[in-house]
Amino acid sequence: MTTSNATSNASDNAAELYGRISNDGELTQSLFRQALQDPSGALSRIVALGEQAGLPVSPEEVKAHLAGLDDGATKQWLIKARGGL
Repeated sequence: MTTSNATSNASDNAAELYGRISNDGELTQSLFRQALQDPSGALSRIVALGEQAGLPVSPEEVKAHLAGLDDGATKQWLIKARGGL
């Protein structure tokens, strides 16, 4: 696998994982509450959720994906959870 393919795959995994989390309101709220109190723990949890779902991502890939979103709700979430993200 080339570096660009690996990068693309990681981006795809982060996007797919974000979509799955976004579609689960209870999980989204749980992660939001955790991020307010323990941002790095929330990030670790997201990475673990990716592993469980067969969508491996690194913390850096999650951060990069979130930073690239043009979504007001996500931007607000990041502002509140900025400490570890």
